[in-house]
Amino acid sequence: MSSNTWTVLDESHAALRAVLAGLRPSYLLLPTPCELWNVTQVLQHAAGDQLGYAAAITGEGWPTFDPFAPSGELDGDLDAFKAFVERTMQASAAAWATVAADATDAPTPLPQGKMAGWLGAGAAGLDAAVHAWDVAVATEQPSPLSDGLAERLLPVAREIVEPLRAYGAYAAALPADDAGPAVTLLRYLGRAA
Repeated sequence: MSSNTWTVLDESHAALRAVLAGLRPSYLLLPTPCELWNVTQVLQHAAGDQLGYAAAITGEGWPTFDPFAPSGELDGDLDAFKAFVERTMQASAAAWATVAADATDAPTPLPQGKMAGWLGAGAAGLDAAVHAWDVAVATEQPSPLSDGLAERLLPVAREIVEPLRAYGAYAAALPADDAGPAVTLLRYLGRAA
């Protein structure tokens, strides 16, 4: 995946942008596949994670809220919220652009700490793409998670998820049988796709 590191991150951010573009105020409180979180909370979490990745690299701009306890309350209107989420993706992309894909010690906000550049950027992409899917399911938008993107994110998930399951970050994996890459990835992350 290292040759596609920044493409994977760009595609993952594009997936999140796609669902943001389709958001309506009436969608914000809809339940999502993330247990106990509505659309607003999932997007707050995704934005906080992107800020966390950027801040781990740059040393500044940490989220001012706990991404794992999103409030679900908007600070402004929907357009301002969309703009905020967009800025977090831009910050993440700009920070990762300063890290070489073959770096061995890229800082991350994950409990594992530093990791290979391709893996850290992939983790940021995994977060954006899967939460884009969560929002798409909740709002009945087309899935922004293509099989091609999922296929490139699956090795990232396999590298980082098991240690994070101990922190409650991911549900137990579900059987995928002979599913395509997108369903396989989502089921590995505990989503009933």
